Amino acid sequence: MSIIGIESLIYGVDDVGVCTKFFNDFGLPRVSQTQSVSTFKLEEGSKVVLRQLDDPELPRSELVGAGVREVVWGVDSPENLEALAADLRRDREVRRDGDGTVHFLTDCGLPFALRLFAKTRTVTAPDPLNAPGTFNRLNRPRKWRLRARPMVINHVVFNVRDFQKSFAFVRDRLNFRATDFQRNFGIYARCDGAQQHHNLFLVNAGLPFAGFDGQPRFNHANFGVEDVDEIMIGANHMERCGWPKSILGLGRHRIDSALFFYLPCPAGGDAEYGADGDFIDDSWVPRDWINPVFGYLNFAHNMPPFFMEAPSWDVQFHADFSPPRKSHDN
Repeated sequence: MSIIGIESLIYGVDDVGVCTKFFNDFGLPRVSQTQSVSTFKLEEGSKVVLRQLDDPELPRSELVGAGVREVVWGVDSPENLEALAADLRRDREVRRDGDGTVHFLTDCGLPFALRLFAKTRTVTAPDPLNAPGTFNRLNRPRKWRLRARPMVINHVVFNVRDFQKSFAFVRDRLNFRATDFQRNFGIYARCDGAQQHHNLFLVNAGLPFAGFDGQPRFNHANFGVEDVDEIMIGANHMERCGWPKSILGLGRHRIDSALFFYLPCPAGGDAEYGADGDFIDDSWVPRDWINPVFGYLNFAHNMPPFFMEAPSWDVQFHADFSPPRKSHDN
């Protein structure tokens, strides 16, 4: 085990004040704010940092536009951090901060960093579900919430020019595991020390959809909440605050089983509430989603035109999958 998840997302934004209000309303706990930098810290200890897009502290990279301009991956031990840093120094520039954070660019120009991360375990108590003939909640109503409060950062997504080359780097140099392959769309990858279905999704930047122009761009980040009730409490609060509505509304992906609610974000891309996704380990066998639409949606409240015709059931285990290599401390 070495990389255990996302330690920080560093955004470059056009207006720190507006974006700070968005994430306040979204439910992230703010811990500091100045005119030029705002920092939020979630229950697990991960952080969201907002900086002006022209801030010299942001690394130079291939990324275009506002959004996450650096992902800091959390590492579980000093020994694993040193081993990863030494391997990266073989063939690229590595910059190290006074706190030990290691900054570098991937082969495809994505700005990543590594930092020791003492992740706090989150504790939840989801309400049990009732169904016809199955009573898991007797004489007990569901919780009443006032606000959504995301506890974790589940994953980050980038549009990239070459998703296969981008994945090969995180697989070979950072020990990420492939979890699913979406034909012509992208590859889902999990940190070796995490159990979310994916912590990183690398998407084909040349897809023929709005927002895809062939350039490497931030796409979205997923913030984990407890259940569907919390998703919709958060969504309703954001609408009351006057933020733009979601295009798809509430939905569920088939690929990782997760509930989603994407909101257009002034910091770039979308901010996603997520819940009830798949958790996996190294015994998971990646799948090849031949029909990408079948994998993308199980349902969506605001059904997009491309989903008007039910997609064909077209998925199989990935033929070229091989088990992950040993991590540094195995």
